[in-house]
Amino acid sequence: MRRIAAQYIFTSAGVPLKRGVVTTADDGTVISVVDTGGDLAESASVEFYNGIIIPGFVNCHCHLELSHMHNSVPGGGGLGDFIKAVRETRAASDEEVRAAAQKADNDMVAAGIVACGDISNNALTFEIKSRSSIAYTTFIEVFGVDMTKAQKRIEEAEGVAAAAAAAGLRHHITPHAVYSVSQTLFTLLVQHISPAALSSLHFLESEDEREALSRRRGRITESYKSLGIAPENIDTPADHLSTALTLSARTGNLILVHNTCINTGETSVLSAAGNVWFCLCPSSNLRISGAMPPAGVLRDATDHIVTGTDSLASADRLSILTELRLLQEYFPYIPLEELICWGTINGARALKMDVRLGSIEPGKKPGLLLIEGMDLAEMRLLPQSRVRRLL
Repeated sequence: MRRIAAQYIFTSAGVPLKRGVVTTADDGTVISVVDTGGDLAESASVEFYNGIIIPGFVNCHCHLELSHMHNSVPGGGGLGDFIKAVRETRAASDEEVRAAAQKADNDMVAAGIVACGDISNNALTFEIKSRSSIAYTTFIEVFGVDMTKAQKRIEEAEGVAAAAAAAGLRHHITPHAVYSVSQTLFTLLVQHISPAALSSLHFLESEDEREALSRRRGRITESYKSLGIAPENIDTPADHLSTALTLSARTGNLILVHNTCINTGETSVLSAAGNVWFCLCPSSNLRISGAMPPAGVLRDATDHIVTGTDSLASADRLSILTELRLLQEYFPYIPLEELICWGTINGARALKMDVRLGSIEPGKKPGLLLIEGMDLAEMRLLPQSRVRRLL
């Protein structure tokens, strides 16, 4: 048993506790949380830390299998150029992919991540995820704009799903993005989705997406034509909003990833669905297009906001603390307490893991992190702020 205290405890289940005390069992399960009102008596049995204690982070969007692409894709060219670069440079040996993925998993553990929604196009990382202390939810991603190959894409996804099941991984088949699936493929995908499922969708990451759908032109469309896909076989859905609403009506929770170009009307309609979560990955957005997601617009409409790291192809590190620090920098009016909830309990709820993760409450086993090197007077993260795992 351990008794752990700090200057503040952000439980993600209530107001921050000044010099509160968390008691945990030997296996990390929270036994009790005591609000001392700031009056913590000295005790040899209490570990005291100069910082804030928070629950373990939940990373709602990652591509572990792209970890070998760290620093290999130039930034600043926009989504169309990024997609093209990933397609042209992602090839690597199985050994390279696994070695880089293992290092990335280790780094996420050290960075305080306890659960992760991870995108997989193949089974190369499954053994790593099955052994990890991180609780992975694997989204088996399907894409293909050529309507004549829709059935083949579904069969390939079913094969990956069977491998995930054999590895004991929690998994769900999901579309990649509205612009990257044909209507035929989307119809087949919906048949694999039920109210018990979770779904993930790259969503409005770039204005290029709107042009690809509404006008069938632009850099994304040109990238498909460069692959030799006949224009008459490209039959993507008509718009983002109706496609996302169709998906949300079928699934348990829908995580929309990026949302860099989402507008107020779209946010309002989607948030009204009740099971839609908006995932922000600012490091990736800044590197690819130099844009930040409109966190303020989203926050005005909903409290269903979560955070993700995206991949090492588009980010320097897989760190939720880094993402929260960026959000604080660009949106300084958002309280740290709220940002911490985005990176903890909200993520756990979106992935339907909040029974045991996401908040410091009796009976849960969320992991305990210490954030050091921050401005405790103003309650703000600093460039030198760092995270350390206590449990």
